[in-house]
Amino acid sequence: MSPSTRRPSAEPAGSARAAQPRPPRPPRPYEARAAAFADDEVTVVDRVLLRRAVGAMAIGNAMEWFDFGVYSYIAVTLGEVFFPSTAGSVQLIATFGTFAAAFLVRPLGGMVFGPLGDRIGRQRVLAMTMILMALGTFAIGLIPGYRSIGILAPVLLLAARLVQGFSTGGEYGGAATFIAEFAADRHRGFMGSFLEFGTLAGYLLGAGTVTALTAALSPAQMLDWGWRVPFFIAGPLGLIGLYIRTRLEETPAFRKEAERRERFERSHARPSFVALLAGQRRALLVCIGLVLIFNVTDYMVLAYLPNYLSATLHVAQASSLLVVLLVMLAMMPLTLAAGRLSDRVGRRPVLLAGCLGLIVLAVPALLLIRCGHGVPLFAGMMLLGVLLCCFCGVMPSALPALFPTSVRYSALAIGFNVSVSLFGGTTPLVAAWLVGATGNLMMPAYYLMGAAALGAVAVLAARESAGRPLPGSAPCVATRAEAQRLRRAGAGRLAQAGLTTIRK
Repeated sequence: MSPSTRRPSAEPAGSARAAQPRPPRPPRPYEARAAAFADDEVTVVDRVLLRRAVGAMAIGNAMEWFDFGVYSYIAVTLGEVFFPSTAGSVQLIATFGTFAAAFLVRPLGGMVFGPLGDRIGRQRVLAMTMILMALGTFAIGLIPGYRSIGILAPVLLLAARLVQGFSTGGEYGGAATFIAEFAADRHRGFMGSFLEFGTLAGYLLGAGTVTALTAALSPAQMLDWGWRVPFFIAGPLGLIGLYIRTRLEETPAFRKEAERRERFERSHARPSFVALLAGQRRALLVCIGLVLIFNVTDYMVLAYLPNYLSATLHVAQASSLLVVLLVMLAMMPLTLAAGRLSDRVGRRPVLLAGCLGLIVLAVPALLLIRCGHGVPLFAGMMLLGVLLCCFCGVMPSALPALFPTSVRYSALAIGFNVSVSLFGGTTPLVAAWLVGATGNLMMPAYYLMGAAALGAVAVLAARESAGRPLPGSAPCVATRAEAQRLRRAGAGRLAQAGLTTIRK
């Protein structure tokens, strides 16, 4: 390049271009949001309290889902105990019908415990749900069989399941809210994934207990008294979970919201619960869609397929339970990895990958499972388990971010449990009915594909929440240095843009 064509290294000092100031970069939403709060309103996470909160919710959830999971893993035996006069497939449908009935009262539990958690605090309500769940499960172990008290046996079983369902209506939404409100914004996905880590641990403990009993006892012993043992274990486990939860502090977000609400109600009438939820219709629909794909996949893989293997494909019950146990063990670290990944790439990409994966791979996975033995069986179950991890690792952080602090527990409990009642809890019953009515052993795969298509629509309709403050809450950071950087960056950007501080 000749000197005459070479571009000058700088503009002349007196040129208009040199005098024109460089336009400031508009503030990023997170920076602007941080600057909108006073110094004492940016929450710095207390790591000790965070560890306690995450551990208590994960352990408590494990206790809850041990209780709940045992029922599904021992469903074939329960069918013989409580419905002995029916055929094998009808027994399974009747047992899962009782299983599904508990989901009918879950929205009622959400409507009771959700508003209560938004009013008196998350910690107190989560202790209540722990007590009820343990009592309902322990009671199942005390019920005499059909041959002892006749029709009263399944009636009492149904009553105990309704107590379980009512308590669970306040459990998941409260636990997810509790962790989300304690975790730093940039790490909420990873911290939230420990909730489902606890769920899998509970399922694993339930499956392991049933597998050990099935291997150690004869079929006659299992029918006589062996099936009661897992339900009796629920008593001490429930006491452990209750002790842990009663030692927790309330979340920072709820404490600030309670103070704000108290100031507001001094000069205003308390708004009705319906009025508070009136502005959450879109978020509730998105929540229902996300929970649909999450729970249909969850209950299909972890509740229905073990019994599908033994009752429909005639795989030995101990073998089918062992396969599921190994799959859940592998899923535990994968769930944490999915949560951490969502903190880096966003919640929506991970959830969408799970939905598209089910649409494409559900049929091949079930074809492998239908081989009924060895590596193909494990590979098919593991394939579905990996896709389930996309939902397990992300939902505990994605769902609470749909709603503001003032109604988070209420809205999440209602949306979650309505969806679980309509779609998730009925999955084992619907899948068993579809296979029995059509004779097509591939119906579970088609059901998963339909749910995944609906779930993908919900994911696309959801707003990305990774790395952002929860709606209605101040930013939450991991260190004081990060809080100072965040405030300086936000205030500086706003000042350059000529904006004033706006409280949201």
